Amino acid sequence: MLLFLFVDLSAEIFAQEIRYFSANEYRTRYYQLVDELRCPKCQNQNLADSNSLIAIDLRNQIYSMLEEGRTNQEITEFLVDRYGVYVRYDPPFNSKTMILWLAPVFLFLLGIIIIFYIYKSPLRSKEQVKLKPNEKKYLDNLVINDPNSIDSTETEK
Repeated sequence: MLLFLFVDLSAEIFAQEIRYFSANEYRTRYYQLVDELRCPKCQNQNLADSNSLIAIDLRNQIYSMLEEGRTNQEITEFLVDRYGVYVRYDPPFNSKTMILWLAPVFLFLLGIIIIFYIYKSPLRSKEQVKLKPNEKKYLDNLVINDPNSIDSTETEK
């Protein structure tokens, strides 16, 4: 009994809509559109993969508009007007979406500049600094006469 229940449920899960198109071109365009357009309700799921009621309604709408002879651009514009640019996976480059397109490039260039400055910073320099004789003598004198140095405290004991 339980086995029949799982078999019955699997048939519903893997069921796919059957659509009859008046032309093969419409079939190709339909599958292209439902793959390219996002479900307005679901997060990051296209119309082809979503089983939400709105996705089913939009697939029916796309089917009807294709059969009416509308172009892909007209269908996409209709859905964008109705649901916003969100329904497109690849938003166009315009003033509203400029930050979407330019932010990754800006951040990449900023990262390269930061890496360059870190790599070239003097703290990472492997060159030894050559001291002049008077500077070396001054530093040696500081180490020897430092009251806080370990050597001087041991001699005082």
